[in-house]
Amino acid sequence: QVQLVESGGGLVQAGGSLRLSCGASGLTFSSYIMGWFRQAPGKEREFVAAISWSGGSTYYADSVKGRFTISRVNAKNTVYLQMRSLKPEDTAVYYCAGDLETIYDPYGYEYWGQGTQVTVSS
Repeated sequence: QVQLVESGGGLVQAGGSLRLSCGASGLTFSSYIMGWFRQAPGKEREFVAAISWSGGSTYYADSVKGRFTISRVNAKNTVYLQMRSLKPEDTAVYYCAGDLETIYDPYGYEYWGQGTQVTVSS
């Protein structure tokens, strides 16, 4: 049984930082592309960042480029999202997801975590 468990969300002031973690079990983690997505109330789930199985390639939404950094440690079955210079518009539930091929399309990801709330106050 595959499980993805996010942690690290919380309340932070604008300009602050948070680091999200996602631990995976039940899958060959080092074979999977891992992505972070977010969903704000009343909005569709949107791509935030993704990382290749080896960590050698990373992908970012324009809205977070230069502020967020995705990384992974395959030996720990964990993917991270370091978020800096946070803005109120970054407020959302953040989800990690895993798939063998998909990078940007949320509908293409096979496995999902339960999400963690990030709230940025102004």
